[in-house]
Amino acid sequence: MPKIQVLDKQVAELIAAGEVVDRPSSVIKELAENAVDAGATVITVEIRRGGVTFMRVTDNGCGIAPEDVPTAFLRHATSKVLLEDDLNSIATLGFRGEALASISAVAHVEMLTRAAGAETGVRYLCGGGEEGRLEEAGCPQGTTILVRDLFYNTPARMKFLKKDATEGNAVAGILDKLALSHPEISFRFIRDGKEQLHTPGDGKLSSTIYAVYGREFSSALIPVDYTLDHVKVWGCVSAPTSSRPNRSMQNFFINGRFVRSRTAMAALEEAYKGSIMVGKFPACVLHLQLAFSAVDVNVHPAKMEVRFVNERPIFDVVYHGVKSALQAGDRPKVMEWKKPPVSPYAPVPERQEQLRLQPDPPKPQPKPAVSIPAARPVPASRPVSLLQDSEKRPEKEPSFSRLVDRMLDQEVRPEPATAEPIPKTSKTEPISPPLAPSLPKKPLEAPPAPEREPASTKPQSSLGEFHSRIIGEAFGTYLIVQYSWEELMFIDKHAAHERLLYERLKRENAGGEAQTLLQPVTVTLDKEEYSAVLGHLEELSQVGFEVEDFGSGTVLVRTAPLLLDGGDAAGAVMEIAGYLASLKHRMTTEHMDWVYHNVACRAAMKAGDSISKEEMISLAEELERNPEVRYCPHGRPVYILLRRRDLERQFGRG
Repeated sequence: MPKIQVLDKQVAELIAAGEVVDRPSSVIKELAENAVDAGATVITVEIRRGGVTFMRVTDNGCGIAPEDVPTAFLRHATSKVLLEDDLNSIATLGFRGEALASISAVAHVEMLTRAAGAETGVRYLCGGGEEGRLEEAGCPQGTTILVRDLFYNTPARMKFLKKDATEGNAVAGILDKLALSHPEISFRFIRDGKEQLHTPGDGKLSSTIYAVYGREFSSALIPVDYTLDHVKVWGCVSAPTSSRPNRSMQNFFINGRFVRSRTAMAALEEAYKGSIMVGKFPACVLHLQLAFSAVDVNVHPAKMEVRFVNERPIFDVVYHGVKSALQAGDRPKVMEWKKPPVSPYAPVPERQEQLRLQPDPPKPQPKPAVSIPAARPVPASRPVSLLQDSEKRPEKEPSFSRLVDRMLDQEVRPEPATAEPIPKTSKTEPISPPLAPSLPKKPLEAPPAPEREPASTKPQSSLGEFHSRIIGEAFGTYLIVQYSWEELMFIDKHAAHERLLYERLKRENAGGEAQTLLQPVTVTLDKEEYSAVLGHLEELSQVGFEVEDFGSGTVLVRTAPLLLDGGDAAGAVMEIAGYLASLKHRMTTEHMDWVYHNVACRAAMKAGDSISKEEMISLAEELERNPEVRYCPHGRPVYILLRRRDLERQFGRG
């Protein structure tokens, strides 16, 4: 091992002041980091009463030469830094040479160590800042340090210690971070005689995460491995469905050192934007590897804050690494419609009719005894139909914008008891489309009874390999879809439609599509709102609002986004005006997102609105084609999955 030497005074003055030993966890941190730097593969930490009365750290590292042991307890004595240039590329966790000196000043310390290749070891006792005594002793290779009676000579610090449980938890937190930073090292933590942590040290981060956080957390992680501009990020992030109420489980490591980095945190949360609920936070264990000269760790006493030469590559690699991992690893399962196994306690389920976007040709049926009114014809003011001839349909899937247009242009109506095929209509483009009528709100009706079809028929929608089955609608709000033979999907139709519309607006930058109002509407605003709207006319135009100054605190709205019900244009402009007035600076991309949220929320179908089977199919298919859609812009879940085994367990069949 390198020889321990006292640093030159000039070099010592360049080192940031060391952290004062103020609690047991700070002692454990220094000693465990020294063990890591010594090349240990097994580190055992034991404490009693929160560490106040007893702490022991044992490692199997390189050990310390007998002649270097007394020197190690002097201030600024270290083997990790020697010259001033060494501070520019620090590769070890410790480098100040102050840990043992600070600890021995406030506690009784005993060290047992044997260097690699030595036949015997040494024992060194010191405490209270006094010089200790050195004697020969038998011990295994490595180092063991015992710390007893912390703060026995400094009662002022003793009175600020918290309960034993709190101090013990702080020690556990330090060891959790160290274990996650070095999965190749086996860490063992014994607290009051009970083992609380034991990592395998097999070099697998997943194994360490399992040992630290448990099975539930480790099973909901997505691996990350990405390199950009000579900076590598690797590790794991939580699935969007496993978000946390705070940031306590966000772990960032720079070259094996746990750090708190605002840059990395901002990049992580930006990558999750739109994928997790508002007020929730992702969890992560992310390692960043970069040149030692590109990061300065000599800026904070606790060495948990670092300074980057250039923060942009750090943000970019974390953002793109996490974003690509989410897109690749958080997709719904590939839907396969396999024949279910025959259960010994249940009959084979009967096939139900698969709802199709394009209905089958009507079959001749006997004349019913009771006359049932047919579906109402599509009004001329809304001539666009969701249905198209299969011969005319292009081979690739229709664009999202055209699909949503068709969904909005078709009149939404309740299904009759026996639905007849919807007649095809020619698509026309009125020069000035009328205001869209509000969706009717009627009581929920039971879906029509499905017809039987031969068991050999494989369910398939008219748009291709979409094998899910629409079961029906609950409470006028949730679509029930048999996602596979093993899962049911419950879709919040408002949240799903809102998110899909938001993605369309964002992708097309509002598309420039606007409807001219038959009668322009005026909106009266207060002075701040009025000034804010006039200062953002161009941005409002991008969304589809053509707004003019009407004088005296009033604006005139001539057009509204095509997706938006024209009757709601005034309310939308009023709400957007209030938001613009609250901004301290010009609108940014994030602010435009808020406007898109607002328009999408107002344009989306509402809970309680009756929709046709074809619209149900279209909505479900769009979710299948956009697997990243999990939450609406306001953070509510778009859908939840119910596993078959969970349902059967409720019935005592599991």
